[in-house]
Amino acid sequence: MKHEVHLPQGTIRYRSEGAGEPLLFIHGLVTNGDLWRKVVPRLKGDFRCIVPDWPLGSHSVPMAPDADFSLPGLAALTVDFMDAIDLDAVTLVGNDSGGAIAQMVAARHPHRVTRLVLNSSELYERFLPPLFKPLQLASAIPGSLWLVSLLLRSRLAQRLPMAYGWAIKSGLPEKAIMDSYLGPARASAGVRRDLKTFLRAVDPRYTLEAAATLGTFDKPVLLPWAAEDKLFPLEYPRRFAAALPNARVEVIPDSYTFVPEDQPALLADAIGSFMRSGPASTAQG
Repeated sequence: MKHEVHLPQGTIRYRSEGAGEPLLFIHGLVTNGDLWRKVVPRLKGDFRCIVPDWPLGSHSVPMAPDADFSLPGLAALTVDFMDAIDLDAVTLVGNDSGGAIAQMVAARHPHRVTRLVLNSSELYERFLPPLFKPLQLASAIPGSLWLVSLLLRSRLAQRLPMAYGWAIKSGLPEKAIMDSYLGPARASAGVRRDLKTFLRAVDPRYTLEAAATLGTFDKPVLLPWAAEDKLFPLEYPRRFAAALPNARVEVIPDSYTFVPEDQPALLADAIGSFMRSGPASTAQG
């Protein structure tokens, strides 16, 4: 069952399952809370799992036309969401672009973050990864995102590297899940507007700023990373972890970027162990 909160930036729908220390999940571009559907059941017995549909192209309710989709704006949205549901501080779990948002929250609002989990996500200058830069450029052309949404009706097109082919190793999820990812932008001009606004606001200066600021972030940080990540190679999390005082990398085998799709059990185990272990080790994977 989904709940919703109404913020100045717009409506956010979310699920909340379990009880205990809160985990706030942040998915990435053109996915929604369904990305975590195989991970949350493995964690909700011990933790409260809060899973919003963030406005990154697969959300069902368009945001306000003047909503700020820059990385600092999305970090502020995250904090406003936490305020709306009475969360003082959380462990943030981010994948892909969601990891970039999580970094910015930790950098600009460190008192709201107890731990940080960055799962195969954008770091440093890889915001966006090079493969998706053409989509960012094309978004400036009127009607381009609608045409892309039509092309992606095809399962064959969905498997292309510039779609989900380099993000999911185990094969596309069932049609209902792909429809939840791709249907909103196809059906709603407002969702396409939000996606375009986000793409136009992407700038690696924000992730570089976050990485520099987090050099003094001493709370535990875990980077569970896909061993075969084609979008964010392992050199990036290793470099990131080495620059932080309390961070480590855990390599997840047989996976691409969408580890929650490819290896949900291993990812859930990594997060659960991290949550129970206290301060993270500085050892790297």
